[in-house]
Amino acid sequence: MKRVAVTGAAGHVGGAVVRALLPSGVDVRVLVHADRRAIEGLPVEVHEGDIRDPDVVARLVADRDLVIHLAAVISLEARDEALMRAINVDAVRVVTDACLAAGVRLVHTSSIHAFSALPVDQPVDETRGPAEANAPAYDRSKAAGEVIVRDAIARGLDAVIVNPTAVIGPYDFRPSRMGEVMLDLYHRRLAGLVAGGFDWVDVRDVATSVIAAGERGRRGESYLLPGHWHSVVELATKIEALTGKRRPRFVSPMWLARAAAPFAVGWARLRHTRPLFTPTSLVALRNHKAISGERARQELGHDPRPLDATLEDTFAWFAEHGMLDAT
Repeated sequence: MKRVAVTGAAGHVGGAVVRALLPSGVDVRVLVHADRRAIEGLPVEVHEGDIRDPDVVARLVADRDLVIHLAAVISLEARDEALMRAINVDAVRVVTDACLAAGVRLVHTSSIHAFSALPVDQPVDETRGPAEANAPAYDRSKAAGEVIVRDAIARGLDAVIVNPTAVIGPYDFRPSRMGEVMLDLYHRRLAGLVAGGFDWVDVRDVATSVIAAGERGRRGESYLLPGHWHSVVELATKIEALTGKRRPRFVSPMWLARAAAPFAVGWARLRHTRPLFTPTSLVALRNHKAISGERARQELGHDPRPLDATLEDTFAWFAEHGMLDAT
């Protein structure tokens, strides 16, 4: 694997994947749309364009040994459904068609959300069925993207699918939604917390396992890439211990948060900001509590570091990049 193309290289995972590839001497070509902060100054060949454009993607994958497809739209709002469909579904077909034509191996980066959340009291592994028709729009888009990949595999594509959980960690230039939450906790901009939690995985561990999937993942297989489940309160408490910034003491029960979510979304739209929580995010905080990473551990060497280590490195990175107020 000497020549690799990476879509979505300007994203959180994309920047980490590129950084993990370079030390081994890989010739990296990246596709970005506009924002280049995550790859600024790195020795990569930059292509700028739209992932939905077949000509752009054909040029990107030409003469590559591996394509790592990371480009996606992650949204907690139903109003973004059309865009998620365009990028998370339709653009996947553009990528798989290009890889088939060029004879290139593909790692398709999906999500834990592509899997059904039911039954909620049973561990999730790669045998779990896809997200249901009434699941949130993002979940359905990721499941539909996997259907396209599997159709291409049936037509001869050499492809592997990886499914990370909630990604946090350094190199969060934009920042991501969870990066914003952590910064809000540090700057004491949150009035309260929400009951519930999620499985949090370090972006660097995801990057390492994505690359391992390209090197030795079995054609046609899916690999869950979990970290460790912690409640939102536990996450905030760890950040308080690390930074000395007092976390909110009010914790909304789930029933109250669900009642307030539509108003939170409407208020955020009036202020032209992203809502702190939405009906979709509250669904996520109730699901996927037990996730098995055994297949990825055995076949890819997936070994997620403790949450404390991730938080320490993330806030050090935030500080280094001037994202923490001096107060």
